[in-house]
Amino acid sequence: LKDILERNGIEVYVIPYPILRRKYFNPTGIINYFKNYNSQIDEIIKFLKQKEISIDLIHVNTFAVLEGIRLKKKLNVPFIWHIHEIITHPKIINKFLCFCADKYADEIVAVSESVKRYLEKGGVSPEKVHVIYNGIDSSLFSPYVKSDYLYEQWNIPKNAVKVGMIGRINSWKGQNDFLDALSPLLKEFDNLYLFIVGSAFDGQEWRVKKLKQRIKILPNNDRIVFSEFRKDNYAVERFFDILVLPSTSPDPLPTVVLEAMGCGRAIIAYNHGGVTEMVKDKYNGRLVRPLDKAALQNAVRESINKKSFVALGRNSRNRLIEYFSLSSFLTKFEHLYLYCN
Repeated sequence: LKDILERNGIEVYVIPYPILRRKYFNPTGIINYFKNYNSQIDEIIKFLKQKEISIDLIHVNTFAVLEGIRLKKKLNVPFIWHIHEIITHPKIINKFLCFCADKYADEIVAVSESVKRYLEKGGVSPEKVHVIYNGIDSSLFSPYVKSDYLYEQWNIPKNAVKVGMIGRINSWKGQNDFLDALSPLLKEFDNLYLFIVGSAFDGQEWRVKKLKQRIKILPNNDRIVFSEFRKDNYAVERFFDILVLPSTSPDPLPTVVLEAMGCGRAIIAYNHGGVTEMVKDKYNGRLVRPLDKAALQNAVRESINKKSFVALGRNSRNRLIEYFSLSSFLTKFEHLYLYCN
């Protein structure tokens, strides 16, 4: 990101700071976190003074970063907290973060109505929370992007039906639900191919190893493709016929769904989280009861049998342009920045 910004003539400075990850959710971790928290904020303040940089506004882009609270006090400027997460456990962390957002943020942006409801349930004042949906560049994520090279790269026949998921390999993105639900369909459809794309956080590479081992012993695993993180998701999502979102916990507003919608792809997902605002059931995809793997399987089976994924995909593209355009996203943030100043 830094290189791209600099190529466009934008000055960029990178200063490390602690991010509130689950590894800190213990007494020793909390102590270490706040030790680093204070020292790194001092580094940021020192840096700004040395460079004689005047800050007009702080935009913190995740619930996992608390630095905006102290920086707001030190710099005496407005603080926008842009929240993408739904953190339901541990409950004490949920309560603490909602308290901080309500007390210290001047304005809060939620990426979906689902996130807004979660914040309000946690005690955040409703009048503080604005919903601004993420926007996607529909010229980059498009039905017209080139993806045919993936047939050769992954050795896939041209008549294949391609069903995939993209996401971090972790405890809740649902890779196991994806395999449990959909690998039996490989026996029913001899032209069906399944795809899992994603990597784990540093230190959790064991999750990838375990997933690969599981795929290796499944029947028809020659038609299951696993790929770690790649930079050509626009092509991968165009390559798929159906994108599946089997997240076992509510995903606030999964960008991968927007990207696949831009590429004109059908979406099949568990019916919770932000995807319920992106997918209109039986219009541009299917929403099934959360954690119901049989229902997930049936939705994919029906979409393949009826070839309904083609029409659903066309509707996905239309819905993205109407509700999740990049221009709308930018305009709303521009207005919010001007309002805060």
